[in-house]
Amino acid sequence: MYPVPHGGGEPVLLQIGDMALTSTHVILPYGQFPLHGSQWTVQDSTQVSEGIAPVGIVLAIVFVWFCLLGLLFLLMKERRYLGFVSISVTGPGFHHVAQFPAGPQSGAWAANAVAQARAMAAAAPPMA
Repeated sequence: MYPVPHGGGEPVLLQIGDMALTSTHVILPYGQFPLHGSQWTVQDSTQVSEGIAPVGIVLAIVFVWFCLLGLLFLLMKERRYLGFVSISVTGPGFHHVAQFPAGPQSGAWAANAVAQARAMAAAAPPMA
């Protein structure tokens, strides 16, 4: 991820896409907001489909003429991940959503990132 410049002297402790968290603020592309009282959610819209790999079909066609064992290439499977994982933050005066591509570990990564952000929000001091 890229470092997010902000006016405060606080270091960025957690970065989730284009959202950055310091110990007291959420830094979004359009401003800086208090971390205390922010609500974090994650939505996993990943769909997994499994099918015969195209290379398996080609190899089966080529090798079926040499021996019938070429049909075993049709057992080659591949997984396709479709959809996205979105992480949203809502607080007083702001709402922001970041979307990430689906993958085998993206749901677990997003849940872990949101758990860290929730813990930071719970520990953040209220702003005056």
